[in-house]
Amino acid sequence: QVQLVESGGGSVQAGGSLRLSCAVYGNSISSYCMAWFREAAGKQREWVSSISTFATTAYVDSVKGRFTLSEDGARNTLFLQMNSLKPEDTAVYYCAAVARWQPDCDTLSTRYSYWGQGTQVTVSS
Repeated sequence: QVQLVESGGGSVQAGGSLRLSCAVYGNSISSYCMAWFREAAGKQREWVSSISTFATTAYVDSVKGRFTLSEDGARNTLFLQMNSLKPEDTAVYYCAAVARWQPDCDTLSTRYSYWGQGTQVTVSS
């Protein structure tokens, strides 16, 4: 059984930075498509970024140039570096994983098998 444990959320002012971490337990991170989703109050869960088993990264347009996704195989951990944060980035951020041997990852949350507990990110103006 795979377990995902997120950390790194918090409160920052607009323009600030945070780094989210997602530690993977139970299997190698390289076996999974890994993704971050976020859910703002009153809104649907939204795909933010993902990295495939082929190491291909992708981002939603609203975070391109500001967020960077990376994976540390030795630590079996996924990172999301978030810079130039905006109030509209405020949400609960979830790490997700699915065993998928494809060059790219799915952006639909229903396609993911494993989820973390979520970490709150709050950006004030």
